[in-house]
Amino acid sequence: MLRLKNNFSIEHDIAGCGLCGIINIKKIRTNGEDIKKAIALEHDRGNGLGGGFAVYGCYPEYSELYAFHVMYDDLAAKEATEEYFKNNFIIEKQESIPIFKTSKINDHPILHRYFMKPKSDREDRLFSELKDDDFVVKSVMLINSDYDGAYVFSSGKNMGAFKGVGYPEDIADFYMLDNVEGYMWTAHNRFPTNTPGWWGGAHPFTLLDWSIVHNGEISSYGINKRYLEMFKYNLALKTDTEVIAYILDLLIRKHGLPVEMAMNVLAAPFYQTIDKMEPEQKELYTALRQIYGSALLNGPFAIIFGYPDGMVALNDRIKLRPLVAGTKGDFTYIASEESSIREICSSPDVVWSPKAGEPIIIRTVKTNAKTAINTENISQKQRLIIS
Repeated sequence: MLRLKNNFSIEHDIAGCGLCGIINIKKIRTNGEDIKKAIALEHDRGNGLGGGFAVYGCYPEYSELYAFHVMYDDLAAKEATEEYFKNNFIIEKQESIPIFKTSKINDHPILHRYFMKPKSDREDRLFSELKDDDFVVKSVMLINSDYDGAYVFSSGKNMGAFKGVGYPEDIADFYMLDNVEGYMWTAHNRFPTNTPGWWGGAHPFTLLDWSIVHNGEISSYGINKRYLEMFKYNLALKTDTEVIAYILDLLIRKHGLPVEMAMNVLAAPFYQTIDKMEPEQKELYTALRQIYGSALLNGPFAIIFGYPDGMVALNDRIKLRPLVAGTKGDFTYIASEESSIREICSSPDVVWSPKAGEPIIIRTVKTNAKTAINTENISQKQRLIIS
C-alpha cells in the first residue's frame, strides 16, 4: 500500500462521486479534452481526494504488449519490482509516464510504465505454466500485495489508466491527457466515504483490459471478496470497487459468460421478477442466481465498465445512483448528470436514463457500415446494444 500523503483535509461533507464515459463505435480516436470537460462539470460531486481516467486505443504501436502503469513510493520499491519484471517478462520499452506538475498536484509517487510480455522461461516457477493473461493477473496481485511501496494500476493491452489524488480536471492536466488519444474514455470524480484518499485508491480500477469507475457503495463487499478468494484473487487494496473488476474478469474471461449475462449476475433480477418470466428464461435466471449468488452486488451503485470491444453502464437494482446516456452519430456518452453530456454534445440525437438493473451495452463495430439506433427500443427496454 502506498504511503504517500496528500494535502487534503479528511473532514468533508458526504456527497456522491461522478462518472463519465465516451465511446466512438468505429474506434475513431479523440484526445482527452472532451472527457475532461464532461467530468469537470461534475466538480461538486467530488472533494479532491481522487480523480482518474481510462483510455482505450492509446498505445497502437504497442498493441500486442501489456502496458503496465506502476506507482512507486521510492526507488527501492522500483528496483525490487523491476527485478521481478526482468526475471519474468520481456520488456520492449520502459519510461516515466509523462506528467506536468502544477500548483494543484506537485506531490506524487514515482510513475513509470512498461510495455512487455511474459517470458516462456519465467523465473517464477509457481506460475510458469499459466497462460499469459493468467500470469499477468497473478503478477499484478503479487506485486500489489507483497511488494511494499509498489502498485500496478494498469496492465492491459492498448489501454491505460491515469489517476491520482486531486480533482479529475487537475489529474487530466497533470497527465497531459490533451496529448493522449483513444476511441473510448471513462472518467471518475471521487468522494471517498469508507476508504482513504490515496493515489492507488482513485478510480478507475483495472485488471488486464477491464476497467471500472464506480459511484456508490458495495455493501456485499465481504461476501464478494470471500467468493473471489476461492478463485485465487488477492484483494490487497481494501476497497469495494476492486471486487467489481475482479468479478467481471472471473465471469467473462475465466468462465466465458457473455457481457450481458455477466451484468445480469452483478445486478440480478429479484426472485419475484424471475417468477413472472417465461419458463426458459426463468430457468436461466434462476440458475444464474443459484450459481453466482455470491457475485451479486448489493448496495447503491452506478458503474461504467470498459473493455476493448465496448462500454457498459449499469445501475443497482433499485437505481439509487444517477446515470444518464446520450448518443450523437457514432458517439455514445454516459454520465452521472445530463449536463455533462450536453457540455460536450449540445444537441444529442437522444438522451435517456436507464432503468434500474438493466445495462446499457455499447459495442464497437468492425466495418464502416452505418449503425442505426432504434430509439423506440431504448424507451421500451432501456438497453442499447450496438453490434
